Amino acid sequence: MLSNVELKTTDPKHPFGKLTPRMQHYRDKILDAKPYVDAQRAILTTQAYQAHQQEQVDLLRAHVLAHILENMTIYIEPETLLAGNQAQSNRWAPIFPEYSMNWVIDELDQFEKRPGDVFYITEATKTQLREIAPFWKNNTLEDRGYAAFPKASRLFYDLGIIGAAGNITSGDGHIAVDYNNIITKGLKWYETRVLAEKAKLALTDINDQKKLYFYEASLVVIKAVRDFAKRYAQLAETQAKTCSDPAEKQNLLTMAEILHKVPYEPATTFREAVQAVWLTHLILQIESNGHSVSYGRVDQYLNPFYERDLAAGILTADQATELLTNLCLKTLTINKVRSWGHTQFSAGSPLYQNITIGGQTVTGEDAVNPLSYLILNAIAQAHLPQPNLTVRYHKGLSDDFMQACVAVIKEGLGMPAFNNDEIIIPSFMARGVKKADAYNYSAIGCVETAVPGKWGYRCTGMSFINFPRTLLIVMNGGVDPESGEKLLPDYGHFTDMTSYSQLATAWDKSLREMTRQSVIIENSCDLALEQNYPDILCSTLTEDCIGRGKTIKEGGAIYDFISGLQVGIANLADSLAAIKRFVFDEKQLSTTDLWTALQNDFAGPEGETVRQLLLTAPKYGNDDDFVDQLIVDAYAPYIDEIAKYKNTRYGRGPIGGLRYAGTSSISANVGQGHSTLATPDGRHARTPLAEGCSPEHAMDVDGPTAVFKSVSKLNTKEITGGVLLNQKMSPQVLRTPENCEKLIQLIRTFFNALHGYHVQYNIVSKATLLEAQAQPEKHRDLIVRVAGYSAFFVGLSKETQDDIIARTEQAL
Repeated sequence: MLSNVELKTTDPKHPFGKLTPRMQHYRDKILDAKPYVDAQRAILTTQAYQAHQQEQVDLLRAHVLAHILENMTIYIEPETLLAGNQAQSNRWAPIFPEYSMNWVIDELDQFEKRPGDVFYITEATKTQLREIAPFWKNNTLEDRGYAAFPKASRLFYDLGIIGAAGNITSGDGHIAVDYNNIITKGLKWYETRVLAEKAKLALTDINDQKKLYFYEASLVVIKAVRDFAKRYAQLAETQAKTCSDPAEKQNLLTMAEILHKVPYEPATTFREAVQAVWLTHLILQIESNGHSVSYGRVDQYLNPFYERDLAAGILTADQATELLTNLCLKTLTINKVRSWGHTQFSAGSPLYQNITIGGQTVTGEDAVNPLSYLILNAIAQAHLPQPNLTVRYHKGLSDDFMQACVAVIKEGLGMPAFNNDEIIIPSFMARGVKKADAYNYSAIGCVETAVPGKWGYRCTGMSFINFPRTLLIVMNGGVDPESGEKLLPDYGHFTDMTSYSQLATAWDKSLREMTRQSVIIENSCDLALEQNYPDILCSTLTEDCIGRGKTIKEGGAIYDFISGLQVGIANLADSLAAIKRFVFDEKQLSTTDLWTALQNDFAGPEGETVRQLLLTAPKYGNDDDFVDQLIVDAYAPYIDEIAKYKNTRYGRGPIGGLRYAGTSSISANVGQGHSTLATPDGRHARTPLAEGCSPEHAMDVDGPTAVFKSVSKLNTKEITGGVLLNQKMSPQVLRTPENCEKLIQLIRTFFNALHGYHVQYNIVSKATLLEAQAQPEKHRDLIVRVAGYSAFFVGLSKETQDDIIARTEQAL
């Protein structure tokens, strides 16, 4: 096996080597590109909808993708070895009008004025979007999804207590297809399967007739992808004719030869395989703007091509690394503009495109291979917030590979994140996932996990429930204190309660009702998507949609488990601890005094006195059983209740069709904090909530081991949607080999002994972050881990920046 040491250079400033001059130029060009809003896809989509309105929905959607791929602007930059672009220029963000146009038109004049995630837009683009807007009035996913919400449930959505804006303003995403099949068998293998299934149909059976439309649609998109690749092949040939540089001319001719072949035909070389993966990945995101479309276990499916080419002498490690850095740079060119309301849940314009490496083979052996190291090199060299990089940890992961991972962490990318095989694989198998598939899982987006090519949409990423705001509603007798709306049954007002058990009982019953409402909202979103917006290419590439003749939303996937996201876990824990300790156990505060202080946001000397007392309560993240057990107990009703409800695909083919918990709150902690009044943990109104399952800022004072112990007490076996833990350290901490080894042993202990699910590290000092706020032009490359993803720090809103700055800086 190629070791990490052999791949690294002797340059201490660049331990993983530097980008080739070609890729360095490409990187500079991409980062210099201003993110504009692009109307081209919106125009082409409108044309296709107008031309094919009479078609069955599967065929309509197939023709939409085909029309876009046939007519969109394409280009091949002189720096790239890989062809494929999403929009008219790198980093431009297409508009997807079929999902939503209301917010687009409403915010046209605001894109450049945003406090973060700024997009530029020309007056010509504004005019183009306004011209097509009338066609989409009452004709989008947002319109249909919102109309599908039952009236009582709609109120929870309107008030922001249950968030699902991303589910009705964009496609699903949160998926990885089986790239191994694509590069080893080619799209023609899928085409052959479709034709064989189509030939079996008995069209007098209405179910078979429905399958016919899906199969015909699949054939349309397979041809469209093949033709799209050939458009690039022809462009490369045209550019080669006028190219005076022999090396560049040969590069273009090689590119053309590859694109005449893949992804329709199987790949035979490493470069062909990488090109096939990139083009497929790209088109999936042209088809739908759902984010978290991920690459799966890249080291596993690309390594055979790498080792074969290496042995044949047609590829070197340096050349392979350059192709991988090219893939990383291409990944960053994909962009997505969201409504401002949705942006607050996804600060930093993330697409969550995840690469997974490491892990185990199905026989339990270490799956790390030479390409695993090469990918670490490429990620370090590219130094970008995308793609996400996740390492699958297991007990047999070598010290050498762990050292290589920590070396990349030291680069300050917030990557790699670690997911734990020892908890995830058994959790999957307990839910009915076959052993071979469970051992082949990958990260999808942030911390969520699924089996590439066999899992339906949104293994995590359904609705968001605001736990702290829910607590305030419970304390207020079921009335939202922010809006005054009656939302939940009245189990007694907090000021009338005489024991903690009364509050705990009210919380249990109320959270179950909140959970039920979230299911209704999620089902409404899924119903609108299924009826009107099937993703034909993604379904074709997901098992066993072809065998069943169904799209993913109709039950085509082998597995279909989903989870929502629960926000503010640490705030809930700390709030309950303060209430129990100071109100009911020690009686230092009356229920009326606390409630009054909360309603007044701790105003005045009396309010501040109450707040200071609350801040002295036991805090989650310090291995204190008192508070840790309170959050375990408070989380249990959700975990129990959500498991009762099936998703819309249950009984229609997939294994599962069930729901489970998940803590990957993305940056929703900031957005949902805006609508949350002061909470009993001492948090002021409108300020951010804690993110993921991480402790509240500055409250985890007993070091990283204590944090790990607190998090490990959560019921991680049931929180299969992901237990997201962010940790922050100063770069100085990891300057010595001894401390790097300490970090490795800390991670091993967390995963091996404490059965942790996930951890990731921000390696950046508070001083650097403050300097970047003051002088952003000097810190363009500064990357931070926001939640389950990384972002360029200077592109974030000041509020999100402040939230990251406030996180506890751990020592070893």
